[in-house]
Amino acid sequence: MPNPASPSFAQGVAELRASEIRELLKLIDRPEIISFAGGIPDPAFFPLDAIDNAYKALLADPAKAREAFQYSISEGYLPLRQWITGYLQANEIDAAPERVLITSGAQQALDFLGRAFIEPGDAVVMSAPSYLGAIQVFGTFRPRFISVPMDTDGVVLTELEAAFRQKPKFCYLTPDFCNPSGVTTSLKRRKAILALAHRYGVAIIEDCPYEELRYENPRIASFSALEADYLRQPGNDGRRLAIYVGSLSKVLTPALRIGWICGDATLINKLVLLKQASDLHSSTANQIIADGLARTCHASQVAKLRKAYKERRDAMLAALEKSFPKDVTWTRPDGGMFIWLEFPESIDATELLAEAIRDIQVAFVPGAAFYANDQKRNTARLSFSLGEPERIREGIERLAALLHNKLRANRAA
Repeated sequence: MPNPASPSFAQGVAELRASEIRELLKLIDRPEIISFAGGIPDPAFFPLDAIDNAYKALLADPAKAREAFQYSISEGYLPLRQWITGYLQANEIDAAPERVLITSGAQQALDFLGRAFIEPGDAVVMSAPSYLGAIQVFGTFRPRFISVPMDTDGVVLTELEAAFRQKPKFCYLTPDFCNPSGVTTSLKRRKAILALAHRYGVAIIEDCPYEELRYENPRIASFSALEADYLRQPGNDGRRLAIYVGSLSKVLTPALRIGWICGDATLINKLVLLKQASDLHSSTANQIIADGLARTCHASQVAKLRKAYKERRDAMLAALEKSFPKDVTWTRPDGGMFIWLEFPESIDATELLAEAIRDIQVAFVPGAAFYANDQKRNTARLSFSLGEPERIREGIERLAALLHNKLRANRAA
């Protein structure tokens, strides 16, 4: 029997489960573990000198310091919203400061959008696989998830249209270097998805934390940029269905907790009210520091990270090609932080992880966690953002040896 003294949680909260990724991050502190688990930036690249100078300059200005440590408006620090507007406009998105809301990281943005759209039982469309954090946060509102499989160009259109016929509240996608699969939605596929969204009246939430971490091939226009062009054409339906979620965490530093939402003015006005009811506003001091950093070192940070992470991605891909069994497949991302593995059906990635940590001191994330439903247990996510190339090669070689042994044992059984 349940303990009568225990709290009676709402069902969406009672059903929450610990993030496998957050648990695996604890392994990073064990020096003997080669971890491909945490999809996080390498702190060696944080702009610490620029951060130090920004805080010193802020505290040296009494008027600015008083502003930084006071309550502020829920919409966010205006100069930072103006910088974000300029950034979005440079990428052909029709943005304005009044249509940008600053959030405490992109994760809070997803929480607010879930609150704004989802009633229990509503349909929500996601790619399969998809970002675990989005599955978790949307899951607290108890939707009915519709998972759409992906190919190398993004979500499969026939499956997506079938999902849209079920009148979902929105479709959540990470179009660039998707977490976890590394897949980038092609321009042709984006245009087709946007056309379907307008045909069926389905909002598209595009989560774009990795957009600047592109290592080859030209930038592809976002759904928001494509929609801006669509809305300029005669005879369009006039609806703004694309909702852009951005973040400074992957380029500057996660601890500032600066994310944002850019969307239709009516939506942003409602989300501002949710912000007021949630935490009033994001840290003013962090927003002021982020604004200064964005204006002085965003471009140099992007250049530095592209060079370093590309080298690490290339090292991982080369090691996989050299040492992995031929019946394992993997993605070859143009950017981001992740490579997605698919093993033969006989391999359960959760069991493989336990053996890898115990026997060869290598960690990764089993892929089942990234499916809202119909989990594929023979999949895994590798992150290349934290390891030096030589350590990446060593970890992949260890994992390859373990896999070869397991597959031989399976064939012999």
